Amino acid sequence: MEKKRVIIKIGSSSLQHKETGKIDFYKIERLVRELCDLRNCGMDVALVSSGAIAVGRTFMGMKERPKTISEKQACAAVGQARLMMTYQKMFAEYHQTAGQVLMTKNTMIDLVARKNAQNTMEELFRLGVIPIVNENDTVSTYEMQFGDNDTLSALVASLVSADLLILLSDIDGLYTDDPRENADARFIHEVVAIDETLFHMAKESTGSDVGTGGMATKLTAAKIATKSGADMIIANAKDVGILHQIFEGEFVGTLFHANYDEDFYISDFIEETL
Repeated sequence: MEKKRVIIKIGSSSLQHKETGKIDFYKIERLVRELCDLRNCGMDVALVSSGAIAVGRTFMGMKERPKTISEKQACAAVGQARLMMTYQKMFAEYHQTAGQVLMTKNTMIDLVARKNAQNTMEELFRLGVIPIVNENDTVSTYEMQFGDNDTLSALVASLVSADLLILLSDIDGLYTDDPRENADARFIHEVVAIDETLFHMAKESTGSDVGTGGMATKLTAAKIATKSGADMIIANAKDVGILHQIFEGEFVGTLFHANYDEDFYISDFIEETL
């Protein structure tokens, strides 16, 4: 699979140990190595990383997921700094520079803010930097709409005209039903066109108390990405080594084929949908 610019999203539940909720350093180190290798191949790479709220929650000893907006934003303020510190240290081990980009819903709606974000991302790519993108949870109240950054990653892919968006999740891909509840659920390897039938199959639930995104948010992301001209893949983050398998053409996941729509406007979509 030959691509020039790829956006990779990883969810909160894929960054922590399930038993303790603490950072899985081995998983993050493997992820960073994969991203650096893709960059060394000449690709522009950006990472959309969830986890700020979950990391902050764990560090401050909160056993239950925060419920109020102010609690979530306080956790994000602590967690985002610690998460970026971890990423910076690990990227430095591979002589790679990473940069932080925090966005809000308004970044994509406001024409000037969107253009500024686009210019910043383009300059980071030109300089060989790997941007690490997250929603600015400390000031934004749209976390639930962005859906654990599934939607945000698609917006980033659209913003920078990416060739490919990869959603690393806790499931292999798209099924006709939730395979954790229905043993007869069938796996869907490829999607040529996204229609209402697919959305009816999606579940709003997620398999952990860490993340916020279900399959419905992933299909929304697929709609944004494909209409913006990017392919999108949902793959299991259990082994982040699946990234090089994707580019070698041998992987288990669901591929959504690009279906560029010149009449698709991100700002209109956000205001109508989110």
